[in-house]
This record gives sequence, structure tokens and C-alpha cells, in this order.
Amino acid sequence: MTPPPQSSGLFARLRLVSSITLASRILGLVRDMAMAAAFGNGAVLDAFTVAFRGPNLARRLFGEGALVTAFLPVFIREMEHNGPQSAWRITSAVFCVLAMSLTGMVIVLELLLLIVVRFWTGSPEGLLLFGLTATMLPYLILICLAAQVSAVLNAMDHFKWPALLPVLLNVVWIVGVWFATGWFESQVTQVYVVACCVLCGGVLQLAAGVPTLRRLGFRFDSTWRDAMRHVKEILIAMLPVLVGLSITQLNGVVDSLTAWGFSAPESSVANNAADFPLESGTASALYFGQRLFQFPLGVFAVALGTVLFPLLTRHAERGEMQRVREDLSLGLCLVMAIGVPASVGLVLLSEPLTVLLFERGEFNNDDSRQTAKMIAAYGISIWASCALLIIQRGYYAVGDRITPMKVGIAGLLINVVLNFVLMYPLGGVGLAYASSISGIVQAISLTWLVQNRIGGLEWKRIGISISKSCVAAAAMSGACWWTTARITASASLGGIASDVVIPFAASVATYFAAARIMGLTEPWMLLRREVSPEADSVSKIGNRQTDADDH
Repeated sequence: MTPPPQSSGLFARLRLVSSITLASRILGLVRDMAMAAAFGNGAVLDAFTVAFRGPNLARRLFGEGALVTAFLPVFIREMEHNGPQSAWRITSAVFCVLAMSLTGMVIVLELLLLIVVRFWTGSPEGLLLFGLTATMLPYLILICLAAQVSAVLNAMDHFKWPALLPVLLNVVWIVGVWFATGWFESQVTQVYVVACCVLCGGVLQLAAGVPTLRRLGFRFDSTWRDAMRHVKEILIAMLPVLVGLSITQLNGVVDSLTAWGFSAPESSVANNAADFPLESGTASALYFGQRLFQFPLGVFAVALGTVLFPLLTRHAERGEMQRVREDLSLGLCLVMAIGVPASVGLVLLSEPLTVLLFERGEFNNDDSRQTAKMIAAYGISIWASCALLIIQRGYYAVGDRITPMKVGIAGLLINVVLNFVLMYPLGGVGLAYASSISGIVQAISLTWLVQNRIGGLEWKRIGISISKSCVAAAAMSGACWWTTARITASASLGGIASDVVIPFAASVATYFAAARIMGLTEPWMLLRREVSPEADSVSKIGNRQTDADDH
């Protein structure tokens, strides 16, 4: 087994993963810009975004936490105590079980879709949705197997290829949009070409990590059935984590399905369209809003969770609950120092950001206004989603997988109810507000309930940090408003870019300056090159901040 890297390299690996994630998010924005330009906010893009939800949900659930969380402890335990052969046997068993179960599920779903299409008498939009869903369903198999490869590589302390998987998909996707729009006239044909490119991207994602996996010693073990008890152990451990980590994604799926089901079809005449509470393009606008909302969450919160989770787990296993409380309290301070200004910034810049990123080609000014409302509505809860990710790691560190699952299910129910309560008075943006409210309720509830497991958090430190973050964000808002009001409107690309870049630069500079003046040190902690992850490291950093606040 490859020896684990020295602790001093932890933040170096974190910077590597964060930088690749940032590149992936930027490519994802380019991809979304290309899709918006090609299809606009309409029935075609609505159908594609809803059809892609299922495979994309599988990617997020398996590739961003649950599978790794459940698989790594079993794999590492076997590697250390019973040797590589036993570990590779477990890996082979997981590959086989995943492949067979997912293939069977996809076959059943494809047959059901075939039956539905055969007897469908509804709108053409429905046929397009079913066709795109059937086209992209096999991607579910590919990305889940790729996630398993990533889990093994992470267990062997190889992080580059797992982080690069979304980059590979985005590159293939962008090329697919370019090819489809250049060679085909019909939007329906174009969107099917893009769907096929998603499948090609899945093949590339699965194949990319295999050479490294073989180089590390993996060989398929034909006696994999002997490891089925370990597979059952992994599945049992994974299920509650899967639910606990997936609520945000499930809320997004519920929102998209609600938007698609209650939106007026483009084929409707004006009188019929008035019977629907949502306008056409709502599902696409929600998708773009969620994409912008997930940008800071993926780059900052996920990276911070990666750093804190091993520390929380180590301290919990030693029974050092005081250090768990200190680590978790500092984690909340860190995410609030980033999440609060990110929420404020996304709300304030939602309109110019939408125009800059998406308003071209088939994506018109009305589409921009619709999408900007979604971005702002999702933006109000960035801080809560960041905190939720950190708090969930605290529960998993102390072995509690049930409480996050219960609160998550309650949050999902809240979102469903609020979708129907807010949809009629507010329209499509009500769906986004419902998700944001659900996320805020979950974050506050889990933060309060975690004290039943670990004791009281350091609320004085958290309160001081949040207060300073809010004051700095208020100063940032003033700078953003002042600079925005003084920019001369221009329809050129440079003028549109300046509507975003100048207020953004002024906002960031103001926030960091105000943070420096008030002694808010958390934003700079994330940029430090070396922070020892040994037992006291995070606690000592937090204690230094507490001492500074007390003085």
C-alpha cells in the first residue's frame, strides 16, 4: 500500500483539489453559456435540464460524499489488516454489485419509458423529455462506476483524477454544443446530439482513472463474492449518509419537476397558457440559478469540509469532544466569513451576472430577467448551505448518520409544501425561495441539535465572527451599489463585463478591508500555505482568534 502522505501536505492537496474544482466550475459556466445561447429559456432546454437531473443526481450523490464516506473506512481497514488482495477483492465486489444493479435499474426504466412513449397522447414537449431521458439514462451507470474508481483513488491518496472528472465532462459537453449547432438546424436534433455527447463524456470519465488504478495494483478478483459481507456493510453505512448529503440535490430535482409540470408549454395558445401558474422556461431558469448558487459552495465549502472532516473524526474517535466543539465552531466561523459575502454578492449582482453569462443567441432579455430572479432567490441561502455541509460532517464524525437524515427528510417535505404555497403568488421564483427557506431551516436545526451529541458550541466566538462578517458584508453592499450606480450603461461586451467586474472588484476589496479593520481573520485562514492538521492545529488557530476577540 502506498504510504500516506505527511500531514504537512494536507493543505497542498486541498489547494490542488480546489484549483481543479474552480477550473471545473468555470468550464461549467462556459458550458451553460453555450447551452443558453443555443437553446434559450424554452421547452427544449427545459426538457434537457429535467432529463439530465437523474444522472446528475447520481453523480452528486455517489461522487461527492456518500460512496467515499462509506467505502473508505472498509477499504483502508482491509488494506492495513488483511493486505492488498483482500482490499482489491472488496473493490471488485463493489464494482460488480454497482454495475449489475445499476444496469438492471436502467433497463427497467428504459422499458417503462418505451411503454410511456408508445401510448403518449400529450404534448410534444413530453415526448422530447422522455426521449432525452432515455438517451442519457446509461450515463448513470458510467458516472457511478467512475465515482467508485474515484473512491479507491482517494483511499490511496490520489486526488487529481477524481477532481478532474467534471472537467472532462464539461470539455466534451462544450465540444458537443459547438458541433451540434454547427452541423444541424433543428434544435431538437441539436439537443439529442448534446445528450449523446454526455454519454461520451461518461465513458471518458470512467476510463480516465483506470490506468492509475491498475498502476496502484488493482486487478479484478474473480472471487469477489467472498467479500459480499463487506459490500453489505458499505451499503448499510452509505444509505443514511446518502440521504443526509443529498437533500439539496433532491430539492433541486423536486423544483425542476414541479417547474416542468406546471409550466405553460410553448405549443399552448395564449388562453391555454393562462391556465398554468408558471411560464415556459422556468425549469431552465431554475437550473441556471442552481448552477450559480453551487459555484461558491463547491469551491469553498466542499474544500473546507475535506480539511475538517479528518480532524473532526480523529478527535471524536479519541473522545476529545472539547476539540470537536472547537473544530466545528471554527468551521462555522470560516464558512460564514465566506458564505455571507457570497450570498450578498450573488443577490446584488444577479442581473448583470446573468446578462454577462447567458444573454446571447436564443437567450433574450426576458430570459435574463427570469433567470436573475432565480439566482437572487437561491443566493440568499449560500451561507446556510455552506454551514449545513460542515455541520453534517460533525454528525458523521461522531457516528450519527440518522439525525442529518431525519432533518433532511423534514427539509425536503418543507420544500415540497412551500413549492405549492409560494408558486401561485410568486410564480417560478417561489420554487427557488422554497429551497432557500428549506436549506436555512435545516442548517439552523442541525446546528442546534448537534450540541446534544458533542456539547455546547463556542457561541461567543461564532457570534462575534458572524457579526463582523455581516458588518463587512454591509460595507461591501454599499461599495457594490455605489460603483454600480456610476457605471455608464453599454451594450458592448466590454460594457456588460464592466457591469460585473468593477462592482465585484470593489465589493471584494471593501469586504477584505473592512474585515482587516475589524480583526476578522477567518478569510485569511483559508489562504495560509501551511496549517498542521495534527490534533491541536485547528483548535489552536481558533483559540488565537478567540483570544484576539477577547482583548
